[in-house]
Amino acid sequence: MTYRHAVALAAVLLGGVGAVHAQTLPSYMAPISGLTATTPAETATKDMLALNTGMFELYGDAAKVFRANILAKHPVILGLFSGAGGKFTLYQPGKPPLDAPSVPIVYQLLKSVGHSTMALAEVVGPYVNNPDNKSWLGSMKAYRSRMQSALDGLDLTPMQADWRDNNRTILQNNLAFMDECIAKGVIPFDTLETFGKKQAPFLAKNVTWAAQTQVNHWMTVLGDWKKMLGPDWDKAYAASNTIYVARQNNVLFSVLAQFFPPEAINDRLLLIETVSFTTTQADMLESLTRIIADRSVGSLFFGNYHLMDYELMGGDARAAIVAESAKRGMTPFLPPVVPFGSNQWPTLITTGPGPATIADLK
Repeated sequence: MTYRHAVALAAVLLGGVGAVHAQTLPSYMAPISGLTATTPAETATKDMLALNTGMFELYGDAAKVFRANILAKHPVILGLFSGAGGKFTLYQPGKPPLDAPSVPIVYQLLKSVGHSTMALAEVVGPYVNNPDNKSWLGSMKAYRSRMQSALDGLDLTPMQADWRDNNRTILQNNLAFMDECIAKGVIPFDTLETFGKKQAPFLAKNVTWAAQTQVNHWMTVLGDWKKMLGPDWDKAYAASNTIYVARQNNVLFSVLAQFFPPEAINDRLLLIETVSFTTTQADMLESLTRIIADRSVGSLFFGNYHLMDYELMGGDARAAIVAESAKRGMTPFLPPVVPFGSNQWPTLITTGPGPATIADLK
C-alpha cells in the first residue's frame, strides 16, 4: 500500500463511513475516531467555492501554453529594478534571451555614497536627544570604519575628477558628523539638522549624475535593440516593475516610453506593481502573460479587449459606493471614470502646487 492509499484509508476510517461501523473499530482507533457532522448546505457551499480554486489551477496550466505562444510571436522586453541600475532582457522569437550590459559601475558608487549618508540618519534617528541611551555607539563606530575605508580608496575608483571631489566632501562630512557624535556620546537634534542641510547640495549632485548615467546607458541599449528588431519592434511588448516609492517618474518605464508610441502605454507597454524592489523574470513573464491572456477572455465574453485590465467589480463597486454614501449622508470621493484601454501614464499625472523635484525644494 502506498503512502497516499494509507492516508486515504485513514480518512475513510475517521470519517462518515467509519462512523457507521464505529462499534467494530479496534481500541487503538478510539482516541482519534468519532462522528463527523457536515450539513448538506456546508457541502454545497464547499463544492461551489472549489470552482474558484480550480480556476486558478486550470489557469496555471494554460498560462504555460499562453506564454509560449506569446514569446513565439512577439519580442518581449523586461526592465527589472535592481541596485545596479536595472536589468533589461530581450526575448526574441526562436532565440535565447538576451541580457543587456549593466549600467557603468560609477552609478553604484554614486548611490552607495549617497545612501551611506542617508543611513546615518536612520542609525541615529531613534536616539536623538537621548543622552542615557548609548546603544548606537557600537554600530556607529563600526560604520565609521567602513566610511574611512571608502574615503581612503576613493581616488582609485572609476569616477571622473569633479564627481570624485563631490563624493570626497560627502564622506568627509559624514566622518566629521560621526566623530562629533561619538565624542559627545549624544546626538543633539540641532547637530543632526545642521548635518542634513550641509549634505543636501552634495547629495543632490550625486542624484543628478547617477540619473544621467543610468538614463544614457539604457537609452543606448534600447535604441540599439529597436534598430536590431526593425519592423518587429511594432509588435513588441515591454514591462517594468515598480513598488510604491518608485512608481512616479519610474526610470525604467519612462525610458521605455521614449521608444514606444503614446498609444502603446497600458497596451504593449506596461508598468507592473510589485511588493518589493526586486522581482524575478519568471514572475514578470507570468504577470505579463496573465494580462495579455485575460484580454482575450474579456473580448470573448464582453466584447472589449482591455476590460480585464481592470478589476471587474470595480465599476459596479463604484456605483455601490455612490449608493451607500447617499444612504449615509456622505459625499462620494472617487477618481474620474477612465475608459477601458486608456493610454494615459500609469502614474500620477495631475498637476498641482508644491515642489515636484529636488531642484524645486531650493
